[in-house]
Amino acid sequence: MSWEDGVRRVVPYVPGEQPKQAGIIKLNTNECPYPPAPGVRRALDKLDCGSMRLYPDPESGELVKALAEYYGLSERQVFVGVGSDDVLAMAFLTFFNTGKPILFPDITYSFYDVWADLFRIPYERLPLDEDFRIRTEDYADRECGGIVIANPNAPTGILLSLSEVERIVSANRDVVVIVDEAYIDFGGESALPLLEKYENLLVVQTCSKSRAMAGMRIGFAFGREKLIGYLSDCRFSFNSYPMNRPALAAGTAAIKEDAYFREICDKIIETRERVKGELKELGFSFADSRTNFVFAAHERVPAREIFKMLKEKGIYVRYFAKPRIDNHLRITIGTDEEMDRLIAVLREYLGKQ
Repeated sequence: MSWEDGVRRVVPYVPGEQPKQAGIIKLNTNECPYPPAPGVRRALDKLDCGSMRLYPDPESGELVKALAEYYGLSERQVFVGVGSDDVLAMAFLTFFNTGKPILFPDITYSFYDVWADLFRIPYERLPLDEDFRIRTEDYADRECGGIVIANPNAPTGILLSLSEVERIVSANRDVVVIVDEAYIDFGGESALPLLEKYENLLVVQTCSKSRAMAGMRIGFAFGREKLIGYLSDCRFSFNSYPMNRPALAAGTAAIKEDAYFREICDKIIETRERVKGELKELGFSFADSRTNFVFAAHERVPAREIFKMLKEKGIYVRYFAKPRIDNHLRITIGTDEEMDRLIAVLREYLGKQ
């Protein structure tokens, strides 16, 4: 017998490449192309370095208060964590313990099955339809241990309407339904209004995309007070001080700068719609994305070939060598200048094929 016999073996999540060289156009991890709100810089400048010797507020009170006020909820309905990945992992650990399989789509955020494997949670992947849409009827009248839906979905970018989300939540009142809204600010309707009707709903969001702070690792969740209470109990049994002082200051400042937040969301949406038209002219097809990316396939040239060509030109996009989606590229919406360069390179290359 070896010490390795006692190791928990999992296949980890593989994030998008993080190139270190200068001059790269990075369109592969759905980061915001614009800087955080000006108030974030001011908040960080005001930080007292001497305070770093002290533990941060375990309750993350200032950030929780800002989120509660912004979304019109009580502070006891708010949970914060080190990015939405941390929040989601804690939710898996807290709520999916019946031994029954949890349900999520076959094409979705690929961290879900990683957490399920890590925590020994059985799961079933329910196939999207041929247009990559979630079939809400597949999630009705199913005996399960919980449900996780990314809305809009990733990497497809497709949005469920609020009524479709409610159909899933309503049909599964005996288990927790998690709606992962990492991209909701780019054109979707949040499930937050459903919290008044459903005590089994957890809505998860992040500062990484629309609030331009992927590097700060700030995520949050909303639910009924009892649900959030259970989630907090599990978190504090795992880590008493989850959020560091700079993240708390930056997150609080970002939530308070609503005008800037809406401005950059509108700008990304405007650029996305323009780029969708230009990609169609070049022979790409894709679903109607409501995110900060487009999930596209070309009519003639394989996605992997385009992926390699773009990388050689210093443009990074995301390619998934997985069943059903191995001829698609996920292209983050960058600045207008970055997208102009992408389109120019694609036009030149595809014109020679």
